[in-house]
Amino acid sequence: MRTLCASTLIGEFFIVGFAGLVAMKDPDLSTGTVWTVCGIAMFLCVALCGMVTRPGGVALGWALQIVLVASGFFVPMMFFLGAVFAGLWWASVHFGRKVDEAKARFAAQAGRPDTA
Repeated sequence: MRTLCASTLIGEFFIVGFAGLVAMKDPDLSTGTVWTVCGIAMFLCVALCGMVTRPGGVALGWALQIVLVASGFFVPMMFFLGAVFAGLWWASVHFGRKVDEAKARFAAQAGRPDTA
């Protein structure tokens, strides 16, 4: 699960950075505010890569997905990109857990002597 989720979060890191560049064009938003918010979001993307397997890591990832979608109020394209990455996050968590379970089953079977 860690690899899939971390890949999704690193992709989001770049998307948040590019969204910051787009948001800078908005005359209603100050450059400092844009980069403070984007910097925090980018930091969270990287920090969550290491926290995803810990308790609450996936929940924090979901919170980040919600914030990413909500950023569409400032950069409208983020409604679409946020939804895409929320779908990728779901797939990463869902299929990552299945892969982890399969690896655990395989390791357990490899450790047992063959009785057949």
